[in-house]
Amino acid sequence: MDKQKKIVISHPTGNANARGAVNGFYQGEVLESYHTCIACFKGGLLYLLSSFPFFKDIRRRSLDVKLKKYVKTYPLKEIIRLINRKWRGSDIGWQVDAVYHQLDKNVACYIHTHYKNIAAVYAYDEGAYYSFQQAHKENIKCLFDLPIIHWRTYQRLLKYEEVNNPHWSSILGVFNDSETKLLRKDKELLMADCIFVASSFTKQSILDDFPYPLKTPIKVIPYGFPNVTLDKVYIPVENRKIRLLYVGRLSQAKGLSYLFEALDGLYDRFSLTVVGNGDIDRCTPLKEALLNTNHISYLEHNKVLDSMREHDILVFPSLFEGFGLVITEAMSQGTPVITTERTCGRDLIQSGENGWLVEAGSVLAIRNCLLNILKYPEDIERVGKNAMETAQQRPWSRYGEELVASINTFLLFDR
Repeated sequence: MDKQKKIVISHPTGNANARGAVNGFYQGEVLESYHTCIACFKGGLLYLLSSFPFFKDIRRRSLDVKLKKYVKTYPLKEIIRLINRKWRGSDIGWQVDAVYHQLDKNVACYIHTHYKNIAAVYAYDEGAYYSFQQAHKENIKCLFDLPIIHWRTYQRLLKYEEVNNPHWSSILGVFNDSETKLLRKDKELLMADCIFVASSFTKQSILDDFPYPLKTPIKVIPYGFPNVTLDKVYIPVENRKIRLLYVGRLSQAKGLSYLFEALDGLYDRFSLTVVGNGDIDRCTPLKEALLNTNHISYLEHNKVLDSMREHDILVFPSLFEGFGLVITEAMSQGTPVITTERTCGRDLIQSGENGWLVEAGSVLAIRNCLLNILKYPEDIERVGKNAMETAQQRPWSRYGEELVASINTFLLFDR
């Protein structure tokens, strides 16, 4: 990469993976600017406001003060969205899209006026279209991050589930994205010079279901783990139930019916805590299944981590994930995870060593895994400690380092 030219990166909400990339670009000395909707810095007005309950979500947008001179913010539409969500209790789809698209347009304008300083633009799904159009005009490379699986794979798997498990179809997910939105997603992929994903399954979803010729390289770089706890206490499971935990949206896309069915007849040996909310009243089987669990509709993030440490195993039987951050969170707490091969588990877990992998959508696979744990309960501590060791070897800083190295290599050989 030309050392005089650097990378522009944008993300509307600045989630964990975007922050990992931004920090990596800064440490690697390749950050030109970071564009987001809202950012706060310790000691600033927004940071102080975030101490009040109504504004507490803003604290999630905190960034290191060292990044302040690189950050460009465009808050108006996002503030409107956040206020509306506070009053309604949920997002309106078009408002989320409007936030993404407005930021994308703002970044495109920035590229137009600063193109001489820019080697590449790094943008995320649904927030790259206008940025990439402008970048191509200026002969700037387009780096595309797809944090979720390809939309055709998503729809195909949901359709299969709808047909084969109709009693749970009311809480499956979204089929009604507009043709305009889906076409935009395709165009972003086609404009990309290099594609970055966080799991092998996400890469496979593109290769399997994207219908257009795509010679663009696809790089798999798993996200990092949160800071590792060292105070996990492994309590022997003799003479007590094994404590299972599920954390996530109450959607059949997460494979919930298969977990509940696998536990049928085993509640004398296992307890299950479910943390998450959803349209429970729309799905009678879900409502009935939750009666056998300790259901908690919401926990603050730090309380979720506490709960992970207090349980023996996290079960995350998702039918598909672009990654599955809850997996790495649990492993960082020393809590071993049962998950499917359609998550980051394929990349981070050796089944039986630092977690357990099961076939997605299989009651038998989950049940056999649970029965095997009953047979060898001492594995819980061994596998949990191995999970913690895996987490220690891959902090978020390593994700940033690998991302920068991959980008530098791509730009060097794609001149």
